[in-house]
Amino acid sequence: MMALVAAAKAADYPAEIVGVISDKAEAGGLAKAAAEGISTFAFPRKDYASKDAHEAAIFSALDELSPDILCLAGYMRLLTPTFIQRYEGRMLNIHPSLLPLFPGLHTHQRAIDAGMRIAGCTVHFVTEGMDEGPTIGQAAVPILSGDTAESLAARVLTVEHQIYPQALRLFAEGRVTMEDGKAIGAEASAATPKAQLISLIGDLA
Repeated sequence: MMALVAAAKAADYPAEIVGVISDKAEAGGLAKAAAEGISTFAFPRKDYASKDAHEAAIFSALDELSPDILCLAGYMRLLTPTFIQRYEGRMLNIHPSLLPLFPGLHTHQRAIDAGMRIAGCTVHFVTEGMDEGPTIGQAAVPILSGDTAESLAARVLTVEHQIYPQALRLFAEGRVTMEDGKAIGAEASAATPKAQLISLIGDLA
C-alpha cells in the first residue's frame, strides 16, 4: 500500500491516494498513511454483527471519499457480490503468485512444495471468483535453492512494490480496462535486474 502512496507523490502520477481503509485498527499502514496526510478508517470485524453490516460501514467511508478506483493490498476477507458489483471494473488487487497458479493462501510455500523454479505476483481486476479476475500485470522472481516461504515472500515483495504502482498508472490513464471479463490493452514487458521479469498490459512507453 505504501508503494502506491510513494508513487502517487510524483507530479506526473495520474492517481491520488485519497483514503486508506482497514479491517484491523492496529494495521501499521493506517499510521503510515495518516502521517502522509491521508484520511484513514478502521472497521474491525468484531465490531459488526454480520458481514453485510461490516461492508455497510465500509460503504459509508467510501461514499465520503468518493474514489474512482479501489486498490486492495493485503485485505484478506472475501468481499460480497454486492460489494464487488458496486466497484467491478474499478477495483484492483495484488496477489502473491503468478495466477492462475496458487490462488488463496500460503502461496509461497505451495510454490516451493510444487518444485516451481519461479514465483511472483499478479495485479488483477477483482471479480466474484477469488483471485480469478483478469490479469493486468505480473512480475516473476526466481525460487532459489534453500528458499523458505519467508525468504521467497521477501523477494516477491520487492516486485510487488514495482508492479502495483505501474498497473495502477495504466488503469488510471485509461490504457487498460476490463471489458466482458477481460483486461483490454496492448501488451508490454520490461526486464529488471536480478532475473526478474515484469509483464504488463498496456503501453508504458
